[in-house]
Amino acid sequence: MKKDNNIIATIIAVILLIISAGAYFMVSKKSLPSTGMDTFAQCLADKGAKFYGASWCPHCQNQKKLLGESRNMPYVECATNGGTGQAQICADNKIEGYPTWIFADSSRQSGEISLEILSQKTGCTLAQ
Repeated sequence: MKKDNNIIATIIAVILLIISAGAYFMVSKKSLPSTGMDTFAQCLADKGAKFYGASWCPHCQNQKKLLGESRNMPYVECATNGGTGQAQICADNKIEGYPTWIFADSSRQSGEISLEILSQKTGCTLAQ
């Protein structure tokens, strides 16, 4: 009987630990401070701009840093199978190099793009 109580107590402790960790994660994620780039990146997404890239691409990493690694970045990951394949959405959009931006007017631009050009192409205002 004592062994059963120990098992039940351990299971309850693990469940409580999981619930506590989940609650902490949810609260900490929601309380992350918004950066100036979050608003800009959200505007890019709202205006229909999409950034296609690959996790292994150094130019894509630079583009992400330029956008402050915003959680609102309109990013589409194209690399699959450890970087040896391309996601179907990227193939469908004829993405041949990274990074590639496609805008609402169907125009596209490849390579790292400055914030100023992104602002001009979309009408999104950069925070001062």
